[in-house]
Amino acid sequence: MPSPALTGLTPDALAAWLKERGEPSFRAAQILDWVWKKKALSIDDMSNLPAVLREKLEASFRLSALEHTHTQGSEDTTRKFLFRLHDHRYVESVLIPANPALYGEKSDRRTLCVSSQVGCAYGCRFCASGLAGFTRNLEPSEIAGQVLAAEQLSGERVDNLVFMGMGEPFANFDNLMAAIELITGEKGLHLGARHLTISTSGLVPQIQQLAEHPQQIRLAISLHGATDEVRDQIMPVNRKWNTAKLFEALDYWNSRKKQHLTLEYILIEGVNDMLEQARILAGHARSLKAKVNLIPYNTVDGLDWKRPSEDQCRAFRDILKNAGVSATLRLEKGHDIDAACGQLRLKQETEEGIIAPAPSKR
Repeated sequence: MPSPALTGLTPDALAAWLKERGEPSFRAAQILDWVWKKKALSIDDMSNLPAVLREKLEASFRLSALEHTHTQGSEDTTRKFLFRLHDHRYVESVLIPANPALYGEKSDRRTLCVSSQVGCAYGCRFCASGLAGFTRNLEPSEIAGQVLAAEQLSGERVDNLVFMGMGEPFANFDNLMAAIELITGEKGLHLGARHLTISTSGLVPQIQQLAEHPQQIRLAISLHGATDEVRDQIMPVNRKWNTAKLFEALDYWNSRKKQHLTLEYILIEGVNDMLEQARILAGHARSLKAKVNLIPYNTVDGLDWKRPSEDQCRAFRDILKNAGVSATLRLEKGHDIDAACGQLRLKQETEEGIIAPAPSKR
């Protein structure tokens, strides 16, 4: 195993490491300032540390758990970053620029979609993340490190995070929450918890667990079907926690939290884009006081699903809006850069022979 990454250490853990080596504890704040605030590119850049301490750090730690290998997109569009991990597997993050239509003309909000696993075991039928199966959970340093790396690569402050990249975040709950501690901590990126959203396919126990967490983290549900009949076709998790169990957990969430839920709904032609589904979805959203995020399907190599026409997408949205539901429709972000979660990683690992090409299936 490689040396641990500094991006995975809490202030207390780093202070304890320093104490064991006879170093003063105040050095922990200096080191973390270099890592998270000054975004040092090497340990040797930490110029206010004694040379002997820098040598100790070099012998015990890597600065980052990620190696950037590729970027798709450009500064004024959605960008996808591909990172290589210590075991030569890959993970990706997606940086989405401000959308004035959603956040106002003067908005400079930048959102990063963060991955939590290599691959995924939940097998959502439309998703590239699970085509090659599940490999492993990401460590806290690999999750939090994506945010730091995106800021280094873009030269921009990331001010909104969504844990909805590769993997099911709640299936890696402990590492995810440890990463969130690093991201929100004063000595880390110090990003407010209200700017963090966890997206889940519907793991009911973890929804209830997060509802009890003191931080005001937001919650989004990958719903993608308004009824069990439709959701069962594309979301295997629905067979364990069906919509009745899921909505019961969301009612509990609403009883504990003030933030409004988001229901995510990927529109797939002929599968879940029927207008009757929109009418049923509107009822669920009103009951849960949730907003709805409509996302037209992004084509994935190896899958036969299709993206609905823009007219169909707008008709679906309009039914929600006419029913008094807050609904957004994202048509423009990233459709031309292998935007589906896990698609860029899947291509890279296939090219390197790490995984076999995925067969076409529906």
